[in-house]
Amino acid sequence: MKSIIAIQGAEGSNHHKVARDFYGTSIQLEECMSFDVLVDSLLNKKASHGIMALENTIAGSIIPNYALIDKHNLHITGEEYLNIHHHLMALDGQKIEDIKEVCSHPMALLQCKEFFKKHPHIKLVEDVDTAEVAKRISQQNLKGIAAIAPKIAAEIFELSIIEDEIQTIKDNATRFVIVQTEKPEIKETNANKASIKFQLNHKRGSLAAILNAMSDCKMNLTKIQSLPVIETPWKYSFFVDVTFQEYAAYKKAIAIIEIMAEEFKVLGIYKNGRK
Repeated sequence: MKSIIAIQGAEGSNHHKVARDFYGTSIQLEECMSFDVLVDSLLNKKASHGIMALENTIAGSIIPNYALIDKHNLHITGEEYLNIHHHLMALDGQKIEDIKEVCSHPMALLQCKEFFKKHPHIKLVEDVDTAEVAKRISQQNLKGIAAIAPKIAAEIFELSIIEDEIQTIKDNATRFVIVQTEKPEIKETNANKASIKFQLNHKRGSLAAILNAMSDCKMNLTKIQSLPVIETPWKYSFFVDVTFQEYAAYKKAIAIIEIMAEEFKVLGIYKNGRK
């Protein structure tokens, strides 16, 4: 039986590529047009796992997704880093001069702005998803319209790539996490990264004390993100990612932080996705 993986976006999107890279090709997709719908598909058991983008080297943290993972008590079971490549694709036989309109996600259009300055004859139109546009062009045989999408979309929907690598900033990567509703069994030999969340009181040096405890236990802090606590104005939760070499050192650090923090939660323990 194929695993059902929920992705934000359509077949041929970057989320689809991450799903294939992480699980292989023997998967069934649950396509979701928003991250809220993706979470609902997990809660309603339509999918066993979900792929969620969490941060990008250009755009920064996708803060609503931190809140979704926390609010619905999702468990992070893995991560994948993907270099983002934008390609201009259309029906076979067309050239850049034939293209009158390019439809894509607003972020993709923004990241390719410099390229389109060289082609002022092209109208830029915001759309819900990069791969969805590629699919529409293929199915409806739309001439004069192009999509910005990953190469996987051109392969799936049999489109031709008119221009390669049109993104302005070439070093652009996104971190994706794998989430599920069930708490997984932890394989201590494979786990070397953890995502945790905690709240602190307003005493001077409280955050520094926790960070020092992590350092003393040989934790390497790779990410810290604060989010406001909605019910309590001017209070914040901290979402932290740490890597470690020894699981025993991680357990020691967690025991200390649990005592020091007002509220504490482990969001996931998994294998570091950085190669």
